[in-house]
Amino acid sequence: MTPGSRKELRVALIGFGLGGACFHAPLIAATAGMTLATVVTANAERRAQALRDYPGVQVVTDPDTLWKSAADHDLVVISTPNRSHVPLALAALSAGLAVVIDKPFAPTADEARQVIAAAQAKQLPLSAYHIRRWDSESLTLSGLLEQGALGRVLRFESRLERWRPEAKGGWKERGAPEEAGGLLYDIGSHLIDQALHLFGPVRDVYAELDIRRSGMEVDDDVFLALMHDNGVRSHLWTSCMAAQPGPRMRVMGDRAAFVKQLGDLQEPALRAGKRPGQSGWGEDPPERWGVLDDGVRRQAIPSVPGSYQSFYAQMVRALREGAPVPVDPEDAVTGLEIIAAARRSSAERRVIGL
Repeated sequence: MTPGSRKELRVALIGFGLGGACFHAPLIAATAGMTLATVVTANAERRAQALRDYPGVQVVTDPDTLWKSAADHDLVVISTPNRSHVPLALAALSAGLAVVIDKPFAPTADEARQVIAAAQAKQLPLSAYHIRRWDSESLTLSGLLEQGALGRVLRFESRLERWRPEAKGGWKERGAPEEAGGLLYDIGSHLIDQALHLFGPVRDVYAELDIRRSGMEVDDDVFLALMHDNGVRSHLWTSCMAAQPGPRMRVMGDRAAFVKQLGDLQEPALRAGKRPGQSGWGEDPPERWGVLDDGVRRQAIPSVPGSYQSFYAQMVRALREGAPVPVDPEDAVTGLEIIAAARRSSAERRVIGL
């Protein structure tokens, strides 16, 4: 059965940890024209959680079981440890299923290209889950840029910082290359994608990747400086050692600056069990609005509501109508090239040209 002939698109979600349970399943379930049909997890507690939260969902313990019923599904979403993204994506495409891959899309740009080539050969939709394009602050800034409110943008500063002075353990903190662990891959993927989405291609990369916490094998404190082709400089930070985070975004132009101190509220809302469609979803209260300042006048800018649900709504259109996928996987390749350049830059302490 093809996606166009089904009343609702049937989605299989592989992985039901924090990413699958909080950042995929609720959004899939809230999307018109889409249903969460199958969850793949070997963890008994997570199996019970999926059955409790999504009555009627099928839960299986391994992907091989899913491939046997591939004809009963339209889309596979991969939210598993990074080392498994590529093999699972290739298996799903081989089974004839469209694919969404959580960040990072792959450990390397070459592996990402391998997945893209497989999707093109099968003529199947493939997208990267760079969901923070739909953060409230990113949408608000996009509107200001379209209006020319800042003039010519000179510098874009963006931070996603936290305070976790003790390492947690687990695969994200392992140093083996195939794990694609560390903050540069994890949160850096989002920051890089936002900068590319807002300001376009990058020609130079400088990075400082540090290990601050005892027992860590991978970076937990990251600074990136990107020079865009259009002259904008993006300065990006992510850290586990920020007891006092800096502004979420600070954007300086030759006419005005925009500063947003506090970030999008959709992540904490999802963690708290809230869902798109509920009253106030994605909205910032006035005390969290950003400020536009031209040196004479300071103006609070109402935040555009965050809209993570837009990702899967666009996937429905891509599967039903042949519309573009929400995030072109080639954008993920570019991001991975920047990550590789950042790692070289940090190791060599020099600027790397792309």
